[in-house]
Formats: sequence, structure tokens, C-alpha cells
Amino acid sequence: MFATLGLFKGLSCPERLNCTRANCIYSHSPNLPLPKPLVAPVLPSTSAVALGKTKESTLTVPAKRPAVASPPKQTTNSAEPPRKLQKTGTTKKPIPVSTSSLNESGVPILRVNAARSQVAIPVRQTMLTSLYQHFIVLYEHLLPTNPSLASEHSIKQEQEVYDKSTKLTYRNAVIQCIAALKRREIPTSINHISVGTETDVADRINSQKTLAALHLSTDLLQALIHPVADLEKCGYFVAIPPGPGGEEPSMAGKIARCERCTQYFLVKRSEEAEECTYHWGKPYSARINAEKVRVYTCCSRPVAEGGGCSHGPHVFYESKVEELHSRHAFSFLSPSRSAEDSRLDVVALDCEMIYSTGGLRVARVSVVDGSGREVFDELVRMDDGVEVIDYNTRFSGITPENYATAHLTLSAVRERLDSLIDLDTILIGHALDNDLKTLRIIHHRCIDTALLFPHRAGLPYRRSLKDLVREKLGKMIQTAGASGHSSVEDASGTLDLVRWYILNKQKSAIQSGVSGVSI
Repeated sequence: MFATLGLFKGLSCPERLNCTRANCIYSHSPNLPLPKPLVAPVLPSTSAVALGKTKESTLTVPAKRPAVASPPKQTTNSAEPPRKLQKTGTTKKPIPVSTSSLNESGVPILRVNAARSQVAIPVRQTMLTSLYQHFIVLYEHLLPTNPSLASEHSIKQEQEVYDKSTKLTYRNAVIQCIAALKRREIPTSINHISVGTETDVADRINSQKTLAALHLSTDLLQALIHPVADLEKCGYFVAIPPGPGGEEPSMAGKIARCERCTQYFLVKRSEEAEECTYHWGKPYSARINAEKVRVYTCCSRPVAEGGGCSHGPHVFYESKVEELHSRHAFSFLSPSRSAEDSRLDVVALDCEMIYSTGGLRVARVSVVDGSGREVFDELVRMDDGVEVIDYNTRFSGITPENYATAHLTLSAVRERLDSLIDLDTILIGHALDNDLKTLRIIHHRCIDTALLFPHRAGLPYRRSLKDLVREKLGKMIQTAGASGHSSVEDASGTLDLVRWYILNKQKSAIQSGVSGVSI
């Protein structure tokens, strides 16, 4: 047995002489008084109360601790709801969104809270890797200039599939997405329709369908026609100069200033023309070694160096209305004949030009109607006495071989155009003043996309058609490089830009006409 600590030696043993414990923890000293027993009264029974008799019980029971009063219950008519029913805040649980990092092989690694994912993370990582590998194949031409494109679109695509799927359908949804990636056309530019996730591609296709469904009519475009005063400020010719015109179609044998090298030269046909060195690109501002320098777009050489990067004949360009009128006469389009006239209300027009002994002359004319349907596309032969100096193939797309097939002169082309359009027709184009000048047409009902989408620096600066189509329509045009432009493609691009402008800038005006019905 363990030795006692004597903690109760000051207390008398309750059993005193009758204690049988071998080692009692209490004291057996006779000098200590006996402890008083705890006596608890016993409540009288109902029968005893009825008889008027009460008894005391001598039973000893432990004393009870007094009960703590419970707080009063809140009444139902209180202005404040119970605490457990009160809203402690409006913050919602965050939705898990996938993020990624790249491993050594470039495959994106999924970073998402496993507790919030309905699909096991290893399964999602496997599907993400498979998507990434197929985006790598799809973007083979884009990755050299956009190395992170495949990883960015694969992580975005996986998240799109996950958001639209359940735990049971996720794997099959990814497999179907991969099959769709295999069917896509290989993109050649960042703005190609095949670039992006399935949602991006679907949105782009729907946008193009909406554009194609919108037929441009006179009523719809009336508000976009530029006032004649504005056209004149932007360089349009709004009146026919005096004189019959066409009295001096060629400048052969006379002195002119070269548009390319700015030197004066004797105008000769291409076989006899003297060669000049020039830059075919335009100068722009760039930073080289932290300094702002003007360089050429064609070769990136500083403008201050002079010289040129290309060789070709001297050519000249005339801009005064009197000079152009003397080469070939200006005129208005023919007036409308009757209400039953079949001529078109709206067309988009574009021209390609070449250099000649009569200056910059039209060599191809293309026209599409308000629905985007090609209605006219012809090469133009130079007038009698006018010889070609330079076919300007890099921009015009005209070569000696296809120019040899041209059989219509400008006068014949004008007659053909008069059968399609008239004074009331709305002409759409980009920098349309240049096309009208080379066609020798004076027209007042014009919509110019260079004015609808002005350059941020204001006139005389203009945004290029190629940049506008890429930015607004997500398409690439004029991609043939040195092979030149297509006037049909450019005319269709300007028509779609006007459609885009209406759908995005004037939605309230065409709410009932987007379905494809002419307004």
C-alpha cells in the first residue's frame, strides 16, 4: 500500500471507535469533535399535507448546487431574427478556376483546388496534356511568333469543357473537343478563324454569319452618307472642271517628277524608262537603341540614310483635278431612268492602278452588291497613245501576262458601270476618292470606311484597309505579298466593315433587320 499524505488528519473519523480501516486517513484523536451529519428535509407528501402532519427525515443526502437560470427565450415579434438565422455576409464561395504553369517539356500543369474539382485532378491533367499536344499541331505556323499560344488556349479549352460537363461526361467531352481540333483548318495568321477555343471559333463563325445575313440597302445606309462638304475637305472632287477634257492623254517625252525618288526625269514607256532606286514602303517611327528613328516599312532602314532598297523605272503621279481631267475627262454617273430601273442601290467598289505615260491609271475594277455578290470585275486597257511604265505588281496584282488579256478601255468600262449604277447609287469603298479619281467619276453619295474609322491622328492620316479588316472582322486580306492585292477581296472587305459598323454602332436602327431581310 502507498503511504498516506495526512491531508485528512485534522478531521475526526466519522466512525470513531467502529472504524475497521487498517490505515484510516482520518484522525482518531478524542479531542476532535465528531462531524455533523448532513440532514436534508423531506417534503411532506400530499396525504400528509391533507392531514396537517409533517415529518422530518433523518436521511443524509449531498447538497445540490443551485441551478443557473436560463436566459429568457426571444419572442417571435422581435425586430431582430435569431442569431443563427442572421446573414453574416454576402460573400459567395469562390468558383475554382484553372491556372497553369509549364513543366520542362512545355506542357501546362493544372493548378486547381482538388477539393473543389468534381473530376480527379490526374484525369484533368491527362486531358489537358492531350489538348495541348493537339493545339501544338494546329498552331505549327504560329508558334514561332506566338510560343505561348498553345498552352494558353489548351488551359482555357480544358476549363471550358469542365464547366459544361459533369463528372461522368467530362472525359467524352474532351475527346469530342480533340476531334473538332483535328478537323480545323491549319491557321496561317493569329486572326485566322481556326485560332482559339471551341467557343471562340463558334463566336467568330456566328459573327460572320450575322454579317453575311445583313443586306445593305439605301434606307439602312442613308445616315452614313458623307455630306458633300466633308467629302471635299477629304480630297474628293465634287465638281467637273471646265473644258472637254482628255486633250493630252500622255506625258511621253515631257519632264515629270518621279514619285519614288523625287528626281525629275523624261517620261518614257517601260522598255525605254530609266531606272531609279527607291523604297516601296512607307516611313514610320521606331525606337532603335532608345532613340526615336524614322525607318521604312519595306527594309527597316533609317530614312536618314537615303538611297533605296528596290529598283524600277521612274514613275509620276498627278493629283490636281485639271491635270487628271486633261488625261481623261471627268463625268457624273448617268441619272436614274425610272422606278423600274434595275440598276443597283448599293455597291462596294475597288480599283487597282498601274503607272503609265498618262500617270497613275486604273487597270482593274471590281464591284460587289449590297449582299456581297460580285457583279463586275474587269481589267482595263490603257487609252490610245498611253503606254505602261510599271505594272506596280506588288500592290496592283497586275502582271504583263494578265494585262495582255484586257480588252476594255476606260470609256468602255464606264459604259458598263453606267448599266449597273447611277447617280442615286450609294458607293462604298476605302479611300474611295482615289478610286473615283482614277475612274474619272464625280459622285456625291459615298461611304468611305477610311472616314468611318478615322485615324487617331486625324486627317490626312488614314488607317489601312488591311488593319481595319484584321481588327474589326478578325480576317486577313492582302496576304499575297509581292503578288499584289485583289480588288474583289478589298471591295468585299469594305462592305463587311460597313456591316460591322452598323451592327456595332447602330444596333437600335436595325433590330428588325439582322435576320437577313433587307431593311
